[in-house]
Amino acid sequence: MGRDAGMPPKGLRPRGAGLHPPALTPAYRSSIARAPHHPPIAIGGTAESLHGPVFGHGDIAPDEANLLAGYGSGGAPIGERIIVHGRLLDGSGRPVPGALIEIWQANSAGRYRHPGDRHDAPLDPAFSGCGRTLSGADGSYSFRTIRPGAYPWPNGGNDWRPAHIHFSVFGTAFAQRLVTQMYFEGDPLIPRCPIVATLPDPAAVTRLVGRLDMDASIPFDALAYRFDIVLRGHEATPFETRPEGN
Repeated sequence: MGRDAGMPPKGLRPRGAGLHPPALTPAYRSSIARAPHHPPIAIGGTAESLHGPVFGHGDIAPDEANLLAGYGSGGAPIGERIIVHGRLLDGSGRPVPGALIEIWQANSAGRYRHPGDRHDAPLDPAFSGCGRTLSGADGSYSFRTIRPGAYPWPNGGNDWRPAHIHFSVFGTAFAQRLVTQMYFEGDPLIPRCPIVATLPDPAAVTRLVGRLDMDASIPFDALAYRFDIVLRGHEATPFETRPEGN
């Protein structure tokens, strides 16, 4: 006998209802143009898209997780040095090893190294804003970087993005990708952000906040923030790409 419609596959926890933001949230102005006007159509993946192309572990250099190593002209990036670390977990709390995790972020002045960024804050010649690593056997990951700055954006009259770091998590193929972002504990801009406000569940917002972790901080060097990423289930991290969380 087949599974009842709407029941999750055996061993998988269903995603939490209301965890992810609706496609249309008028206070987030760009969602007005991006929101679909018709119901989505599910397209099944092919063997090629689900199992390849893949990345090799040898393609990731150890220093790619250290954004403090310098870029371009060399030297040290300007800003508050931090460590961002955590674990990649499935819906049952089990570690997900060997996953490719990428980050990108603005510099300490709130500007991205991207030609589309028109913010008049200065670029940091020693900071790329991008890093990547593989999760360990226990699902752990760690990046050394600088705390990004907040920046204004043309959503309303005086909207500012809280300091945040974007995360991209790949599965067994590049077609399997989830994107989210981490905010910083205690940032007063978090509840004022129209993008954060698209999340209907306040508990979901807390799962996007990296918590200050003094135990992992390095004295006279860097504060640490812990950010665990849960792929699915009621405690799943909200993702921007696949509301299903897998």
